[in-house]
Amino acid sequence: MNAHIEMNHEEVLRVKLEVLKREHRDLDEAIHALTETVHSDQLRLVRLKKQKLALKDQIARIEDQLTPDIIA
Repeated sequence: MNAHIEMNHEEVLRVKLEVLKREHRDLDEAIHALTETVHSDQLRLVRLKKQKLALKDQIARIEDQLTPDIIA
């Protein structure tokens, strides 16, 4: 018997947000480890930093969608 679980839009966004945050932390650790090496690959470092910034932008967009608008 297969259980069919439906998630609403907000739940899907929250799961995606957690995945993106985990990827962001992993990239941060990879960047830190790469900078600790004596002969670090600068091209790889730049690519990882760009990827990390792109994840940060995605995280911010999802957080904006999850935050209700406040009418002043």
